[in-house]
Formats: sequence, structure tokens, C-alpha cells
Amino acid sequence: MLIVMKQEATPENVSAVVRVIEELGYRAHALPGANRTAIGITGNPEPVDPGYFENLPGVADAIRVTKPYKLVSLDARPEKSVVDVGGTRIGGGELAIIAGPCAVESREQTFATAEFVAKAGCTLFRAGAYKPRTSPYSFQGLGLEGLKILAEVRDRFGLKIVTEAIDPANLEVVAEYADVLQIGARNMQNFSLLKAAGQARKPVLLKRGMAATLDELLLAAEYVMAEGNYSVILCERGVRTFADHTRNTLDVSIVPAVQRLCHLPILVDPSHAAGKRHKVVPLARAGVAVGADGVIVEVHPQPERALSDGPQALLPEMFLEMVEELRRIHAIVHQRDVALV
Repeated sequence: MLIVMKQEATPENVSAVVRVIEELGYRAHALPGANRTAIGITGNPEPVDPGYFENLPGVADAIRVTKPYKLVSLDARPEKSVVDVGGTRIGGGELAIIAGPCAVESREQTFATAEFVAKAGCTLFRAGAYKPRTSPYSFQGLGLEGLKILAEVRDRFGLKIVTEAIDPANLEVVAEYADVLQIGARNMQNFSLLKAAGQARKPVLLKRGMAATLDELLLAAEYVMAEGNYSVILCERGVRTFADHTRNTLDVSIVPAVQRLCHLPILVDPSHAAGKRHKVVPLARAGVAVGADGVIVEVHPQPERALSDGPQALLPEMFLEMVEELRRIHAIVHQRDVALV
């Protein structure tokens, strides 16, 4: 159920509704919007009687939610959410470009990559300190040492850090260093990890699973939000299909599908979809053209020497050119002028 407050409702009115919800033994989620606040109710095994709320001061309506997800839907928040990461806005018509190597391999490699990411005018840096790999014999990341290198990158270049947590026990230490917690495709339905991310109170970048439906992606986001963390960013990174000409199939159609149902921002990851660098830039262009709120891409100063995903990592000059192209496309889609770096 959603409790929709009147436009003139006071904070005291909202608090009174929250108090009633909690007294009933349920959880309240106040979601402020531009014109009004909606309060979602979770934890109720059966429908809640709207009579508890209809006569409370400031309440406009009590709406039964028929969708399996309550907090991510446009019913809960008609306005699109914007996730703020240290001053960088993801959503709200802005273009977010998150870039960096697949993994932290060394201080030198990470700093070299961060330098040209910052040079491109980007403010968000991605790199994995912990790497869940298909093979147990592949490079698994530097762990805590990698997180410390990422902290140095933030101090040196002013870049905010996006890095992956791979299990609930690992998430606590990752949250000490990360500005955004990434939940990878393999963990999209790791429900204990999603709950832990929801309790961490750091923005969460949630990647779509390799065979996940739209509803499954939205319900995974609901797990995070149900714990009280409303700063969630969705990411399409390609799904498995019958195609053998590409590593995964980038489903750009999910971008408008998400935006029709959900208020959360959504990015595309053309690197993991393509698997080959010559396909990454065209797919990134497509993602921005279809209305995505940004991209997350892999770049590396020496891809041929990368310890993971070298074939899909962009070279510095390719990355700089792509950033300018994406800004032009974004300006056309949103009909605005843009200053190029």
C-alpha cells in the first residue's frame, strides 16, 4: 500500500502516518517527491486496511499496490529519482560516465587509468578489488590492497569510487572505501547481499543478471530499497541469448521499459555486453541514444597486459573520443547545449 500525502502536508503529518504504520508492526518508507510525499508500506503479509490512514491529517489517498514491487515503481514516486554521489548526479537528465579498468592490478596501472579518466572530465571511477570470476584459477583481485589503492585514487584525482562487493561479509569492508557499492550480474539475486547493501546506506549500482527478466531486476532493487536505502542505480550489462557474434546481447529495449515502470536511473554497460573493444563505443552510443542515464565502461592504458577483460577495455584515445561523442548524443536527446572537454 502507498499513502499519498497532500501537497500541503507538514513533516508532522508525515511522521504521524509513519508512526501508525510502525505501530501496526510494518515498515514505513517515506519517499519525498517534487509535489508530494508518498509513504510505502512493507512487511505486511496481507493487504492493509486503508481506514487506518484515510482520516489522518495531510493524507490525500491510500492506494493498494498491485505490482510485486512497491518502492521502485512510479506509483511510489512519479518523479524520476536522482542519485547523488559526492556532487555527481546520476539521473535527472544528466549524463553519468563511469570508467576505469576491470580490476585494480597495481598502483601504477590504476593511477595511469585514473589520470585519463579525470582528463576526460569524468568524476566516477570503476575498478574491482574483488573479482568473482568464472574460473577459480583466474585473477581474483587484490582485495584490501586494491581498496586502499582506490582510496588513493580518490584523494589524488578527486574521483568517486565504484567497486564491487561479492558477499555480505565482504560488503562491510568494501563500504569503508567505496562511494558506490556495485552488485554484479552474478549476484543480482543474492538476496542476503542485497539486504546488506540496503543496510549500508551507500548508493548501490545493481547490474542485471545474465538471464534476468525486467521484473526480476526491479524486485532485486526492491530488496535494497526495502531495507531503507533508496539510492539505487540500475545497470543493463547484456543478457545471454543464442547469438555467438557477441559476448552478451545488450538489451537497449530495457531502458525505456524500466523508465516506463520505475523512477530509478538506469545505465548501460557496453563493455561486458560486447566483449570486444571495437563494439563497445557503438553500443555506448546506442545506450545514450535510447535514453540511458549514463554508461559504465572499461578502459586500460595497456589492455594487452590486463589481468582480466583486456579485449573489451578501451584504449585511452578511444575513450576520450567516445566521451565527446556521448555528450553530443546526450545533448541531442535532451535538446540542450553541452560544453565539451
